[in-house]
Formats: sequence, C-alpha cells, structure tokens
Amino acid sequence: MLLASGVNFGFKRTLPHMMGINFGFGVMVFLIGLGLAQLFTVYPALHLLMKWGSIAFMLYLSWKIATATAPKTNLDKASQPMTWWQAAMFQWINPKGWAMGLSAISAYVPEQNGAASMLHLSLLAIMFVIVNIPVGMVWTLFGVRLREWLANDKNRRAFNYVMATLLVLSLAPML
Repeated sequence: MLLASGVNFGFKRTLPHMMGINFGFGVMVFLIGLGLAQLFTVYPALHLLMKWGSIAFMLYLSWKIATATAPKTNLDKASQPMTWWQAAMFQWINPKGWAMGLSAISAYVPEQNGAASMLHLSLLAIMFVIVNIPVGMVWTLFGVRLREWLANDKNRRAFNYVMATLLVLSLAPML
C-alpha cells in the first residue's frame, strides 16, 4: 500500500499514511498484549466479522490498484492518499497484523503479569514502531522511484495488475 501511495502521491504526501500505520500497529500490539485478544475468545463472531471486513476491504483496494490511472499531479485533488487516521484504523481490521502482533507477544512477552511483563510489552510495541519507520520509507521511496517508469501506460497497467493480483493472493491464508 505504501509503494502504491509513493507512486501516486510522492513521499511527502504519503508520510501521514506511513506514520498512521506505524502508530496504529504499535498501539494495537500494546492493547492486544493487555488482553484485547480475549475478545475473540468471548465473541468469536467479532473475529469472523473482522476477517470478512478485512477481505472485503483488501479486495476493494485490489480493484482500486488494478484500475488506477496515471499518477496525479499535486494540482489534482480528485484522488487523495490514505490519511493518518485511516491508516491507523486499518490496522484493526488487518488479520495479518493481528497474527503478527499475537505471535510477537507470545514469543517475546513473559506470561506473568506485573511490571516486567508490562515493560516487555511496551518495548515490543515501541520496537515495532521504530523498525517499521525505515521499512515504510523503503516501500514508499521504491514507489517514488517507480513513478517515472510507471508514467508509461503499458508499464503502469502491467504493474497495477501484478500488484493487485499479489494483494488478492495475500488473502489466501485467511481463506
């Protein structure tokens, strides 16, 4: 998603999207560690709702990527990058993010309650934020660098179809 945003909106306009992902995921990992994941045990329908909502949203994004037009100029306000808030909230319906957060918590946070567990959980959430900043920058900058190559309609259409297909294929483990 950051690569596509980098292509279409450039680095500066993608920054809120990138930082929203980082903040949203860090907060989500922290709250999962505090016990929010127990909601899935108590309310299994919530997990199912999140799963199908995420699949629907990812299919929508795939369609938008596949049918995207040439990158817009800064003067064209018809298309906007994902906002900080949208990117942060997207983490909550991202089952791959939940799976990663739950796996990391179970691997790196001690089971006992108390200050040590809270410290480990806090450090884990902070580390995700710190590590995700350069990773997000790489994806965004890769998109920015592809912008000129993708200005060619044939290249852009092929690239968009490949990226949309890869996004759809990434849904296979959820199904």
